Amino acid sequence: MLEYLLKRILLAIVTLFVIMVVSYVLLRLAPGDPTKTTIIGEGAASQGISSDKNVLAQNKSLREKLYLDKPIYVGFFLWLKGIVLHGDFGESASVDKGRPVVSIILERLPVTVTLQFFSILITYVFSIIIGIHSAVTSRKNLDKGLTFLLLFLYSIPAFWTPLLLQSTICEGGKLLPIFPLKGISPSNTWGMSTWEVMFDSAKYYVMPIFCLTYASFAGLSRYARASMLEVIRKDYIRTATAKGLSEHVIIFKHAFRNALITLVTLFAEILPGLVSGAIIIEFIFGIPGMGSLSMMALNSRDIPLLMTLFTFGGALTLGGILIADLLYVAVDPRISFESK
Repeated sequence: MLEYLLKRILLAIVTLFVIMVVSYVLLRLAPGDPTKTTIIGEGAASQGISSDKNVLAQNKSLREKLYLDKPIYVGFFLWLKGIVLHGDFGESASVDKGRPVVSIILERLPVTVTLQFFSILITYVFSIIIGIHSAVTSRKNLDKGLTFLLLFLYSIPAFWTPLLLQSTICEGGKLLPIFPLKGISPSNTWGMSTWEVMFDSAKYYVMPIFCLTYASFAGLSRYARASMLEVIRKDYIRTATAKGLSEHVIIFKHAFRNALITLVTLFAEILPGLVSGAIIIEFIFGIPGMGSLSMMALNSRDIPLLMTLFTFGGALTLGGILIADLLYVAVDPRISFESK
């Protein structure tokens, strides 16, 4: 197992390096000059009108700081050198100018992790339950009804649902305004007890978590159903039934474990999403998370921040794949680290 892990980690490092190179090259080759946009925006906000000399001086200084005055390969290795030797991913060029990009990410990360954690937990628990039930009751009216409902949920556009909820059951809505419209925490907690603050804060998470959950829940339950249907038609399941084993034992002891292979494979895609956030949901609900941060970084061409986000995303993707491979061994005894 140790040999396998070492090989996979070395392969992951090489793959991550390639991701970083490609990301940096694409950002540098993209049209436009991010330094001009940043400086003009600052001048308009602080001074109204800046002299040409000041703009040129600021532009030159920022280009040197971002290594934009050097060839692409030189700029990349200078940026990589700062990470390897000092753990320095650089400072934000526009989103929050002057602040280390890692501190900006860590500031927004807890909100996104909280939202995505509960979304993933709810998605997996209910999709597994519904998937197993649909497979066992295949072709019955209840299964047909669940299939129609889940496909309907899966087909709803991601941007339409939060807007509909905001106009109906959020503050200012016309039907039942019981949930907050935007934000992630109450603005005024003066005079409130701890439990009241917790309950009031929890209301801010209900709508975003629901919007993050329903589409993935609908899709994952279909995967769980298809995987269970494939397993329960195997010969060893018919043999277990012929031996007189109870349906509960057959489903959960023999069938479900083998059906987990598909769900474990899909888990590899979840870990990056845990910190990348959902851009549309966070934007609509005004949540200061990783999704909205990614949007601001893209709009302002904040190269240090974008490179850090790409690096973290690539590392988490590779980590998710490795964790999924390790879980295969725990789920299926036929798989081992020693096998070719």
